[in-house]
Amino acid sequence: MHTFSVLDYATRFAGKSSAIKRPREITHFSYDDNHALKHDDSSLRYYYTPELNVDLSTGYGSFVKHDDSVDEHLDSLLDALVELEKKEGRCATEGVHFVTWRGMMTKIMTVPYLEDGFEMNAVYHDGTIFIEENNLYKQSTRGSQDERGARMSFWGYKFETLSTLSKPWDETTREEIEGRNGEVVNNKAQYCSIVQTSFGDSSLIIAGEVDAIWDCRPMNPANPINYVELKTSRQVTSTHQIVNFEKKLQRFWAQSYLLGVPKLIIGYRDDYGILKSVDIKETQAIPVEIRKAHVAQGLGPPPWNGNVAINFTTAFLEWLKEVLAGQEGVWRIRYQQRGARIEVFQLQESGTAGVLTDRFLAWRAELRERLRTERRSSNPQVGEAGI
Repeated sequence: MHTFSVLDYATRFAGKSSAIKRPREITHFSYDDNHALKHDDSSLRYYYTPELNVDLSTGYGSFVKHDDSVDEHLDSLLDALVELEKKEGRCATEGVHFVTWRGMMTKIMTVPYLEDGFEMNAVYHDGTIFIEENNLYKQSTRGSQDERGARMSFWGYKFETLSTLSKPWDETTREEIEGRNGEVVNNKAQYCSIVQTSFGDSSLIIAGEVDAIWDCRPMNPANPINYVELKTSRQVTSTHQIVNFEKKLQRFWAQSYLLGVPKLIIGYRDDYGILKSVDIKETQAIPVEIRKAHVAQGLGPPPWNGNVAINFTTAFLEWLKEVLAGQEGVWRIRYQQRGARIEVFQLQESGTAGVLTDRFLAWRAELRERLRTERRSSNPQVGEAGI
């Protein structure tokens, strides 16, 4: 077993943050209203200011809810990479050390301040480490959700429906804008962005759901995309609630930071689920904003530090590369609740346990052969040993 210590993180990973490469979208995909995969942006939503004093419970009885207990592995992400590689005729993960969902990176990035544990599965293939969540662990630790919890979960999806349009606002009728409260809430439909980024010397491809876009896609694909992350939270009315909200804000910040989403839009509601106000935050400014607020109000150090989170993630990924590079089989990455270390150990000596799909593996074999053939054609003097 290999272990990475979490102890003394506040001093070990303090200081200026590691060099981070701005996330750049390389492709995207959608799930439609039936959660069928589409290699397009058909499920992309457009932000438009929601009406206030709306009851977020409206439509709860007709909620079309995706069954997230089903283990979807990395399937849609891998399919999107296959489609990208077919289009570009090259290996999208060449020089990339990790491929995973944003949710996995969010968990890793928040480990120094995380109270919950996690388990992930990892497979090394073609020079890249593919990481997914261990679905059995997720389901076993989720616990049962009562009626109140289910309704509060719905409030978040309802806020997304109230805050978005299916088309840009100038293509949308007044009736559609004003009728959003009557729309059926359906979280089976999703739009996902796939970006390439890096932490220090570790290059990553990360995929995650994006709630909406602020305006429209830039004409130049190299320019940043003004995506927004939509969240709901209880109104903050006491010092205790401020600290709890700031802890939650770390997760919000990490999720947006990892995909390069520049804006976080928070809908504040009361205990009865009535939307009271909306606040727009710039993702990059959140850690500084919290630190300044603590100094101004004499609240002591903030509950988390953005630079520490970034430096911790950079160091962990560098260590994980060394542990898993060239290794066969399936590996487990485990962090126990409030633990002192992250553990990495082998589960299977061979195979991928569903982490990689048969379609992806078959395509990669075909792509390698195509590239070999192209190299031979362009340079007949190169034999197998030179490839």
